[in-house]
Amino acid sequence: MKKTYRVKRERDFNDIFTQGKNVANRKFVIYRLAKEQAHFRVGLSVSKKLGNAVTRNRIKRKIRHVLMECAPYLATDDFVVIARKGVEELSYQEIKQNLLHVLKLAKLYQEGVSLEKES
Repeated sequence: MKKTYRVKRERDFNDIFTQGKNVANRKFVIYRLAKEQAHFRVGLSVSKKLGNAVTRNRIKRKIRHVLMECAPYLATDDFVVIARKGVEELSYQEIKQNLLHVLKLAKLYQEGVSLEKES
């Protein structure tokens, strides 16, 4: 995932948490902040409670892969994905299913409709 697609600064995370709206299911929480920009930006948060560094990085890689797979259908907002307990035991397909579910609840993902602006 390119740097331009990532939320990295603490100030950006704080803005999303304080001004944004949140949606959750059993495995993920998403905080969303509407912005006018060329493409989405995402921040990932995986707690140390979910496992060691190897496990946490594996979870983040799977989440990034799902997001890049469905990038054309994602809204051009900033959002943060927080993994909840139990995600570490899921397969890639289960992570994809749960993540797409919560993205649809947050109105960030619409299948078949390209939400990204043309460059």
